[in-house]
Amino acid sequence: MVCSALRRVIHVHICLARKASHARRGYQHQARDSRPAASVLPAQVAPGSVVELLGKSYPQDDHTNLTQKVLSKVGRNLHNQQHHPLWLIKERVKEHFYRQYVGRSGTPLFSVYDHLSPVVTTWQNFDSLLIPADHPSRKKGDNYYLNQTHMLRAHTSAHQWDLLHAGLNAFLVVGDVYRRDQIDSQHYPVFHQLEGVRLFSKHELFAGIQDGESLQLFEQSSRSGHKQETHTMEATKLMEFDLKQTLTRLVTHLFGDGLEIRWVDCYFPFTHPSFEMEINFHGEWLEVLGCGVMEQQLVNSAGAQDQIGWAFGLGLERLAMILYDIPDIRLFWSEDERFLKQFCVSDINQKVKFQPLSRYPALINDISFWLPSENYAENDFYDLVRTIGGDLVEKVDLIDKFEHPNSFKGWNQTTDRSLINPF
Repeated sequence: MVCSALRRVIHVHICLARKASHARRGYQHQARDSRPAASVLPAQVAPGSVVELLGKSYPQDDHTNLTQKVLSKVGRNLHNQQHHPLWLIKERVKEHFYRQYVGRSGTPLFSVYDHLSPVVTTWQNFDSLLIPADHPSRKKGDNYYLNQTHMLRAHTSAHQWDLLHAGLNAFLVVGDVYRRDQIDSQHYPVFHQLEGVRLFSKHELFAGIQDGESLQLFEQSSRSGHKQETHTMEATKLMEFDLKQTLTRLVTHLFGDGLEIRWVDCYFPFTHPSFEMEINFHGEWLEVLGCGVMEQQLVNSAGAQDQIGWAFGLGLERLAMILYDIPDIRLFWSEDERFLKQFCVSDINQKVKFQPLSRYPALINDISFWLPSENYAENDFYDLVRTIGGDLVEKVDLIDKFEHPNSFKGWNQTTDRSLINPF
């Protein structure tokens, strides 16, 4: 659903031609917009250059691809800003877990970590989660790297191994995550995730099960679509049941009773079997989270060899947009009191429906310019658009590609369409 305030559209046609005579005109046509580009596109790093972030210095190298736009978001921590819609979602999830899951001493079973630094090592973000070295999710075109060994986390799962290694067996992690992505009302290079992990011992998992003392967590068998090679079928099915029951209770707490839910099989490198939860909201099926039984290799490497675990991850923006009827992800970064005051409620469970802010008419522009066909990724352009256009740009679509047979080597022509929506 898109409110009237969010319907302003600018069509930006980006023509990337090869022909030399056309190139001269093309650069002149976009000269005003091209001059700042050199400062935001990846460039050769000067020797000794460093990135200063959160009180630490990181040497730059050929992996460094941060933009000032993204760096300006580090430390904002919208999920910890009281009465922000993302804070409301986080607090509602915390409240649910604190009330539903209590330890023997009467204290909450799940601990919460929402101040962990977004700067992680590539080992934490990928290797600790068993993501192969050649996996496409590691690409520079999809991530923000400080250098070859450090990056802005692409998911809160980057902290799983460290917390397990510290001896924790039930925790929630909340934080900002960073991914280079397309431009539209549903995507932003910075968003917020909430991660949940729980481990079970043999006694904990089989407690209350008839003849449970004879059941085992582990075996040596073959991997199938339903279980890992080291897990018994009994343990896998109980873990799957507990995980789905836990998450069904959570979304029922958030959305109310009578919610229609379905589970879809999927793939994640660090869980198996893996699932996505979809809910039927106002007649439309929406994916709200991913989850699964944790890969035992990951659990073992963190020092919990005698336990089995599940994990889930959800996007706070995704839930807030559905629950509060917020039509555009850029609004979460607004400092306009007209937006923020709508969520200043005395009860975090109070129903809120977002009211649109602006009534400006649509604005339509066309822009054309040239780009080389090599050493270029679409996300390079998206970062450039966000750096120059800020949060006014709602959407960019590639609508055409063309290569002239007599054009100079190294240049392609494509046409993109940008939808720019000033709030």
